[in-house]
Amino acid sequence: MTYKEFIDSQTQTEAPSGLSPLLEALWYAGRDEWHRAHDIAQDNEHDPLHNWLHAFLHRQEGDLGNAAYWYRRANRPVYSGGLRKEWQEMVRTQLPQ
Repeated sequence: MTYKEFIDSQTQTEAPSGLSPLLEALWYAGRDEWHRAHDIAQDNEHDPLHNWLHAFLHRQEGDLGNAAYWYRRANRPVYSGGLRKEWQEMVRTQLPQ
């Protein structure tokens, strides 16, 4: 799946089949389905990319203290740009253009 195909799939009612857990969580996060994305992030706390996602989700939620904790776990600085831009950056790390 390409980045464009992933973005285009955001209009579907369910996530495309075959996505990795990280991409599935990002798919839900991109549709503001916070709880579904968060459940996936919580199930994969051993991975720095999932911890980055977890940080993003708490920033999206407005819980900046919790977000800072997860950015530390992900070994990343707290993101200072917009939420959509960070989401796009995470998706781009997982898919070809």
